[in-house]
Amino acid sequence: MYAVIVTGGKQYRVMEGEVLRVELIDAEAGSEIAFDQVLLLGDGEKVTVGAPNVTGAKVTANIKAHGRADKIRIVKFRRRKHHRKQMGHRQHYTEIQITGISA
Repeated sequence: MYAVIVTGGKQYRVMEGEVLRVELIDAEAGSEIAFDQVLLLGDGEKVTVGAPNVTGAKVTANIKAHGRADKIRIVKFRRRKHHRKQMGHRQHYTEIQITGISA
């Protein structure tokens, strides 16, 4: 069984037991969290599509850790103008493990 959930403005296709990184969630590591915005449920050949959400569907997950991704370098350069700007960015993330999908 799999589901498509929305968290942090992004959509993820998840299955039970899967570990994935999502946008930062404000909860402590080790706590249980539930996702109510389920867009699609799939079980073999049977697929349930919500309009926009599947009613009564819920995906539960366990928060494993919080962290920061690798640094991304941003360079703005204008030739012949003596202009160069350099910045860096590290995005925060939450690592979760899907524990259950209920319809």
